[in-house]
Amino acid sequence: MRARFMITVSALALVATPASAGIRHPSVVAPDPVNHTPHVLDGIVNAFALVGNTVIVGGEFSTVKSGTSTLRRTNLFAFDLTTGRISPFAPFLDGPVNALAAGTGGTVYAGGSFSRGLAAFSVPSGAPIPSFGATAYGGEITSLVRRGAHLYVGGDFSHIGRAQRTALARLDAATGAVDPAFAVAVGGGRSEGDPKVHAMAATKDRLILDGSFTTLDGQPRDQLGQIDLKTGTVARWRTNAYAPHCRDGFPSYVRGLDVSPDGSYFVVVTTGGAAPKTGKLCDTAARFETYAKGANVKPTWVNHTGGDSLYSVAVTGAAVYVGGHQRWMDNPLGKDSAGPGAVPREGIAALHPRTGKALRFNPGRERGIGVKAFLPVKKGLLVGSDTTKLGHEYHARVGMFPMP
Repeated sequence: MRARFMITVSALALVATPASAGIRHPSVVAPDPVNHTPHVLDGIVNAFALVGNTVIVGGEFSTVKSGTSTLRRTNLFAFDLTTGRISPFAPFLDGPVNALAAGTGGTVYAGGSFSRGLAAFSVPSGAPIPSFGATAYGGEITSLVRRGAHLYVGGDFSHIGRAQRTALARLDAATGAVDPAFAVAVGGGRSEGDPKVHAMAATKDRLILDGSFTTLDGQPRDQLGQIDLKTGTVARWRTNAYAPHCRDGFPSYVRGLDVSPDGSYFVVVTTGGAAPKTGKLCDTAARFETYAKGANVKPTWVNHTGGDSLYSVAVTGAAVYVGGHQRWMDNPLGKDSAGPGAVPREGIAALHPRTGKALRFNPGRERGIGVKAFLPVKKGLLVGSDTTKLGHEYHARVGMFPMP
């Protein structure tokens, strides 16, 4: 088995945030963030989960603040969605948290590059769930999706428990036992090292995943594919959109992924560098239809930043929110510059779900590495990053845009 490893904040720029079909919003969120969210005073926020009215926050950090209270919290903490009050929830994890998923009965799963790689906790006490015994080896966990009695786990690990699973596994959500009936092989890592699942999202019958791979169960699937959850086998859906390299430093460049609330389409965001007039999907957001047919499904639309990375995406029906360290959107001819038609959208943007064009929503945020986590909730949109300015106000690494 390969040795476990730790990663730095800068390396976390390559970690993507998981998602699954969920909250539908009636409109675009308001551009003025709420005033009551707590502050994370160092590091980076990578993931959110909502358990009841409690927001769980994961990342790489050590100190949080709400009002006048400054508290030590190591890579994981929680707060009340309505008041912003920090919860007693304070498990200690000795490495970054990359992914979170809400469980049942007031529980949450956390995945990352800490010692066990995967853990489950009670909310709000923070006590470990003793019946959940999963442990990942040989790499980190970057994505978690719970669907009913199953927990889907993605990353670049080699084993979970005593079972050999490369980059992808399905566990019993109660016990953490590996499901022997689900063993889709992720193969052909495009970057240095082994294959890796960066992000996942699920509909009622499909698991959509992207990452550094070229095959799923031996079938060609460059960086993006789907698994039929009814059969546990690779779906026939296929695209060659991410087959080309962006440039030598980015053989694998897919990052965030989210599916629409009705499951009919999903959006992938990428890094990779500007590639005007090439047709490559480097530094873009692209919509695909979940149930489209054909040997090479084309994106419904593509929006280019013109040379800046996007790391996260959230689809709410009313908008497609994208986050990274971008300066512009609607910028297909830009090369680290504002080309014809480009609109300024610093660090965060909302796109029209049908056309892909940037909407008027333009609150601005300090760019930094970028937005690493979105979570739509009924009251608005949670945003997690590595910077302290959101909507021209101080909101350190956590903020929320409310519904109007």
